[in-house]
Amino acid sequence: MLFLRRYFYQVKNTIKYILQKLLGFRTYLYVFALFKIRTLHKDSKEKDFFRFLDLMRDGNGAILDVGANLGIMTVHLARRFPNTHIHAFEPMPDNISVLRRVLQKFGSSHAEVHEIAVGENPGNIDMILPEKSGAKMQGLTHVKHPSITEWNEGSEFSVKIDTLDNLINGEKIQGIKIDIENFEYFAFKGGKRIISTNKPVIYAELWDNENRKNCFDLLQEMNYRIHVVVEDKLVQYDPTAHHHQNFIFING
Repeated sequence: MLFLRRYFYQVKNTIKYILQKLLGFRTYLYVFALFKIRTLHKDSKEKDFFRFLDLMRDGNGAILDVGANLGIMTVHLARRFPNTHIHAFEPMPDNISVLRRVLQKFGSSHAEVHEIAVGENPGNIDMILPEKSGAKMQGLTHVKHPSITEWNEGSEFSVKIDTLDNLINGEKIQGIKIDIENFEYFAFKGGKRIISTNKPVIYAELWDNENRKNCFDLLQEMNYRIHVVVEDKLVQYDPTAHHHQNFIFING
């Protein structure tokens, strides 16, 4: 079984490499984004995201998409909440180009793009676009940091970084979706003011590692409870029973 999984993974990666070469990287990303936007509801792994959407109301405050990537979830946020200001944070040049193109195609003019990474301190930081057998693994792009030890072979980019507390001022925030490949803890630390003030619902993808533990500890200190989605129902997280990567944090 392990051999078959490795075989199919290699075949998938080879197809990705061929498509990236034939179409060009940005065109490949754009086509991929359109496909994922149109099929996201059918993806069993993304049911948690749509449950997160159910917890917010249109016009009840802005929503932050931290790690907007290609705009797949940004478009769904904009569709569900047409009268809500959406902030999309994305630092990678290829992703930004596709993100803007996708938002324009779907008429998501109320989604504002911030071309910047989010972390604990302002400045500049290096990011890695991993590569595997020649294929660019765009979905695993991450900040170059001592705490992140996986997927560190690839192209490096220098980007600007700032804190959520610096980037968001005086605006009510009702929700935060965050997926920044094991750098979430530092983004939360840089957003403690807006999180403690607004108490937004938070949706995060967190791998089972030190970053997850740090995020749990920090948010629990801020009176957040950890939830997961089980059979379409929101339940409190039990580490002995639930083996999830997607978490919904609710204050109180």
